[in-house]
Amino acid sequence: MKTYVRSPETIVAAIEKWLEEKASAAKAKGCVVGLSGGIDSALVAVLLRRAFGTNMLGVIMPCHSLSEDQQDAEKLIELFSIPSTVVDITATYDTLVQRLKETNVYINPLALANIKPRLRMTTLYALAQSMGYLVCGTSNKAEIVAGYFTKHGDSGADIWPLGDLLKEEVRETSTFLGIPEEIVYKPPSAGLWKGQTDEAEMGLTYDEIDSYIATGNVKEEVRKRIEERYRGSAHKRELPPVCIIPKK
Repeated sequence: MKTYVRSPETIVAAIEKWLEEKASAAKAKGCVVGLSGGIDSALVAVLLRRAFGTNMLGVIMPCHSLSEDQQDAEKLIELFSIPSTVVDITATYDTLVQRLKETNVYINPLALANIKPRLRMTTLYALAQSMGYLVCGTSNKAEIVAGYFTKHGDSGADIWPLGDLLKEEVRETSTFLGIPEEIVYKPPSAGLWKGQTDEAEMGLTYDEIDSYIATGNVKEEVRKRIEERYRGSAHKRELPPVCIIPKK
């Protein structure tokens, strides 16, 4: 499928310039990004390395994670000489889950899974604030439109450099920059539980979402599903509503 019209060269140049402008405006020295072992975080990390040199940090945050994901992240770190650190949040997660289970409230499995990206967000902000960096999110346009991100989790970031890219453009740009094929073409997953994949959870493929965004040329049932997800996730893309009190 070829739905995009922007070349990887154009994308890389535009994002690098934009990153530099955003950091300068915020008086930040660079950026931090969480490294999941997947394509989106890999592309962001490589773009940050190009834009800021060593003034960036890739953070691996395992939490009952697959060992292969950390291995892929480490492979990227070695290949592109990415400054990095590991913060294992497994024990923190387990402690919080145990405390929640001691309440009288039933905590559903998805709510428990979403604790992971929210702990990762907290970790990234602690590091970024300490280093004078911005937190760089990894969501792409397909995920933003479909509302496929955790509110105040992976959506908790200062900037989204991939936010205007189709998933296909993410793949093409990653290949252009030399990111290993095993990362580029591995099934996208948020790593919320064993065997979880983005497309299975959404009930949509990234190709379908890309086609909807780029051309609108999709089956009617696909269109309805995407638009339903977009409407249902509107609150994720907005600031919390404020109650305005009348002056009189």
